Amino acid sequence: MASRVERVSNIGSSRRQPAKTPEAREQQLIAAAVDRAEQQLLDGTASAQVITHYLKLGSSRERLEQDRLAQENLLTAAKIEQLKSQKEIERLYSEALSAMSAYSGNGPVEEDYVDD
Repeated sequence: MASRVERVSNIGSSRRQPAKTPEAREQQLIAAAVDRAEQQLLDGTASAQVITHYLKLGSSRERLEQDRLAQENLLTAAKIEQLKSQKEIERLYSEALSAMSAYSGNGPVEEDYVDD
């Protein structure tokens, strides 16, 4: 088990390339914080907050919450797609009504040819 602790403690000593975007930098910092928390947990020096955080992450309630959030994302994406489809249908109906009005002589007629 000591080799695992040594390996984890050496993780922070290697220097990473600087991030090119703020998002990449954020991911680097998150990875470093998780590495540090893992090191503390293995060393037995983790604070109660760190231990509680990881205990909550492993709970069935957290898994259910993550699943619920994923389902909400799918539902939101489906609603967006439905709205786009509805707008397209409205456009097609409008074009069809305009065409029918033109054919019946009640609407503006667009002439494709000129009578001499």
